[in-house]
Amino acid sequence: MAYISCGNLVVGYDGKAVLPPVSFDVEKGSYVCILGENGSGKTTLMRTLVGVQKKISGEILFGDGLCKNETGYLPQKLSVDADFPASVREIVLSGTLGQFKNRPFYGKAQKMIAEEQMEKVGISSLSRRRFTELSGGQQQRTLLARALCAAKKLIFLDEPVSALDPAAAKEFYAILEKLNNEGLSVVMVSHDLDCLDYASHILSFRGGKVQFESRADFCKDTSSGKSDEKRN
Repeated sequence: MAYISCGNLVVGYDGKAVLPPVSFDVEKGSYVCILGENGSGKTTLMRTLVGVQKKISGEILFGDGLCKNETGYLPQKLSVDADFPASVREIVLSGTLGQFKNRPFYGKAQKMIAEEQMEKVGISSLSRRRFTELSGGQQQRTLLARALCAAKKLIFLDEPVSALDPAAAKEFYAILEKLNNEGLSVVMVSHDLDCLDYASHILSFRGGKVQFESRADFCKDTSSGKSDEKRN
């Protein structure tokens, strides 16, 4: 069974659907990119998958040994006050709180998890720096490390490169690719076509339709569509 199986899933607000029914699977080790224009319902679907928002109808099933507390989530926006005093290390450590709910302080195990994730994303040397002093790319890698503290098997990301310059976005994609190659499953919302270079499967929202397919099939369909447009 897949890590996540969605069957005829309907998402929206106040009982009003923003997408047609969605059916797709997230397999172990896969890299699923949810692709569509702004306002197409991508974030609403993501928020429903991670449990922040209630579904309208349909199924979201967790399987293949995946538990909800083994997933991490990097949301689209995180507003931080310019005077926010937390260091990179403190931000990353906060990602371990869900695993040790009854502890009033960070223990050795939590600190080791945070150190490991900071090393994975290349920010160990920034651990004592104030979060608000970092560049956009460094901040995003810090937040990724925070999400990875909870993501033992799967991570959800909502538009993670939308505020990054091309160089920082490329670095971020490279980190995700490495993590995926090491066995972490990825589900990422994006309107950035560069994500196609890394995804194994695409869930696309086009022309009011939802389609789930392999990257190869998606690229083939897209190329065919462009050829048809030229002929017409």
